[in-house]
Amino acid sequence: MQVEYDGSAYSGWQVQHHADTVQARLEAAIAQVAASPVRVHCAGRTDAGVHALGQVIHFDAQARRSPRGWVLGTNSNLPADIAVRWAVPVPADFHARFSATGRHYRYLILCRPTRSALWRGRAVWTHRPLDLARMRTAGALLVGRHDFTSFRALACQAKSPVRTLRYLHLARQDELIRLEVGADGFLHHMVRNIAGVLMTIGRGEAPVDWTAELLALRDRARGGVTAPPDGLYLTGVDYPEHFDLPSRDDAGSPLVL
Repeated sequence: MQVEYDGSAYSGWQVQHHADTVQARLEAAIAQVAASPVRVHCAGRTDAGVHALGQVIHFDAQARRSPRGWVLGTNSNLPADIAVRWAVPVPADFHARFSATGRHYRYLILCRPTRSALWRGRAVWTHRPLDLARMRTAGALLVGRHDFTSFRALACQAKSPVRTLRYLHLARQDELIRLEVGADGFLHHMVRNIAGVLMTIGRGEAPVDWTAELLALRDRARGGVTAPPDGLYLTGVDYPEHFDLPSRDDAGSPLVL
């Protein structure tokens, strides 16, 4: 299944005791359609407050339903802020996380003097101007295969900090800046740390080549502020063609979604 959700009301993806999570909601909803308990696996575990336009999940079930039946049945049991977009059968060797060959994220920044009531929880707000040209130059230094130790969370459990950042694009439309990134994989907090560093550079508080310096330092303690989760969206996941999944959406209009 491909799933989209507004993560504002949830304590992240992963099931937790005494906390509401996206995984728990999906498992309960799908179990109603499957007529048995299910365990759901996702392509990327999102943190509290993080959203998804193209999260991919898989589960095993003995029940036989049509793809339309899985989608409509699951959605009828989900809250309004979580929705299944499509469902397809997959072979036994498919895994939503380990079969993925790439992931794509978006980070939204609202630049204006006053806070927004409508963008609350959907974009990070800054009242200070950001120089997009400086941010683009700095971001280009991150593209390629690097050790991203300076851009991972201290609690990150990934075995290797090396990742290949395939692209980093920045665009502005009116008061919104949209950061788009894609890679073979991401470390914990990697996108939020990249966003925090680029915003610092955009405000003129650090030189443009700070990104290259941080890559060379390989020291998270020198890596700058982690940007808030509000503006982060998992927009899509790539898989090998032989799984024959629906093509990854370009995740929306030039504006936002």
